[in-house]
Amino acid sequence: MFVVFALLPLAGAVILSLTRWDGLGAIGWAGLANWSGVVKDPVTGHALLLTFKIMVVSWLVQTPISLLLGVFTAGTQRYRAVLAALYFVPLLLSSAAVALAFKAILDPHFGIGAAPGLGMLAQNWLGDPDLVLYVVIFVIAWQFVPFHTLLYQAAVRQIPVSLYEAATIDGAGRLQQFRHITLPQLRGTFITSSTLMVTGSLTYFDVVFVLTGGGPGNATRLLPLDMYLTGFTANDMGAASVLAVLLVVIGLALALALTRFTGFSRMRSEQEGL
Repeated sequence: MFVVFALLPLAGAVILSLTRWDGLGAIGWAGLANWSGVVKDPVTGHALLLTFKIMVVSWLVQTPISLLLGVFTAGTQRYRAVLAALYFVPLLLSSAAVALAFKAILDPHFGIGAAPGLGMLAQNWLGDPDLVLYVVIFVIAWQFVPFHTLLYQAAVRQIPVSLYEAATIDGAGRLQQFRHITLPQLRGTFITSSTLMVTGSLTYFDVVFVLTGGGPGNATRLLPLDMYLTGFTANDMGAASVLAVLLVVIGLALALALTRFTGFSRMRSEQEGL
């Protein structure tokens, strides 16, 4: 299954990146011309920079929120269970639906700014080049924080209660228990969540495409969207295939780097020896 649905399409993309094809006519050989053109293209360079920027900022925003919400919703109180159910609602919605909803909410004329008493919010949220990228990051965080919250919630519930009981007997407060017990026990989940966030940043397409279309100008033209526009708007499937291969290589390199430099592959169970 992996060979058929992953390796073969990737091999096809590599081969197509060496050709010249508009998507309809005959396919011609281009050699490394597509690769040279993509590397020298300032639009692609800008898209790559935006992709890494949104990757870093998204991680900085989503990680602490997901961690705190995960720890909070791991409690056994009924009100926490109700709040947990509400937190997970965005997971049930499609990315296109989320983008359409926020596009309507952020409309400067008919959105939230048009409500009585909220005139201060009547800004051109999706039309300001200096603001739109952070709006996109907010929408992405709203949609995906619940998923990572679920990871942390499950991990916290796996921590042995005996550790907290022993810490309480020793006089440790809640903050000390969080720092010296909860956080170390969540190391594996932290790395897993971070890896999913980082590699997932390379696939942000549908939300951005529906919300801004890459605009205004190229302010939100991320690398996945640049690949789509290059292939299906500029009708240059060869260059689009180069971008597709670059996305795979960057994602694989980041995932392997996180696994190697965090020691994730050598990690043992946190409960070993208990």
